[in-house]
Amino acid sequence: MSFDLGLDGARCLVTGGTKGVGAAVVRALVGAGGRVATTARTVPENGSDQIHYIAADLMTARGCQTVADEVPRKFGGIDIVVNVLGGSNAPAGGFAALTDEEWRKEIDHNLMPAVRLDRALLPSMIARGSGVIIHVTSIQHELPLPESTTAYAAAKAALSTYSKSLSKEVTPKGIRVVRVSPGWIETDAAVALAERLAREAGTDYEGGKKIVMKSLGGIPLGRPAKPGEVADLIAFLASPRAAAITGTEYVIDGGTVPTA
Repeated sequence: MSFDLGLDGARCLVTGGTKGVGAAVVRALVGAGGRVATTARTVPENGSDQIHYIAADLMTARGCQTVADEVPRKFGGIDIVVNVLGGSNAPAGGFAALTDEEWRKEIDHNLMPAVRLDRALLPSMIARGSGVIIHVTSIQHELPLPESTTAYAAAKAALSTYSKSLSKEVTPKGIRVVRVSPGWIETDAAVALAERLAREAGTDYEGGKKIVMKSLGGIPLGRPAKPGEVADLIAFLASPRAAAITGTEYVIDGGTVPTA
């Protein structure tokens, strides 16, 4: 049995693809033969010739339109959209620390880029009768941390609900829509967080990781997921190997979220 994903020549857009999970998804799709464009506020100086970089701020309508115009111009169309962009810079302090501006930033970062790009790129997919949309959500929409992730979790919950509704609308038209919900991932930012907590607690990096895992209620697997592990799941779901999968959410969290 061959494990060729059947993505050779597939025209792909990955948002937030210059670091963390996004960069791992870009590598996975390029490795599978895809033609990949990705977005960043600033194009990296040491970028790859195999990747088409688009400089745009996707937290704005103008930035999303820049990407929506550039991808068809570069590739002549689009087959796969993976919305990885997301994150939070909201202050700690619970609900009282979240001003209207903080709420707006979380929504503009974690919901609106997907909404705007889907609205711009889906019509051509529908006209062709095929395509894949993957939205990266988060286990935070089921397991929010009230001290610091309320707005982020709510925005990701909105993304999940939007994605489910979209799948019901466009799957009959040939477009698959899938959600991937990661838990804690060992990105550069996660490593920096664990190292900072380790220094503050007078322990080592492994001790810092345990502090983070304890704050999440524990990770039965005993470690965070690797960016490449999340990317491999996304690449599979984007491929013809997953042709019967749509409208559902795949959790990759090492067992963090308790399930019945």
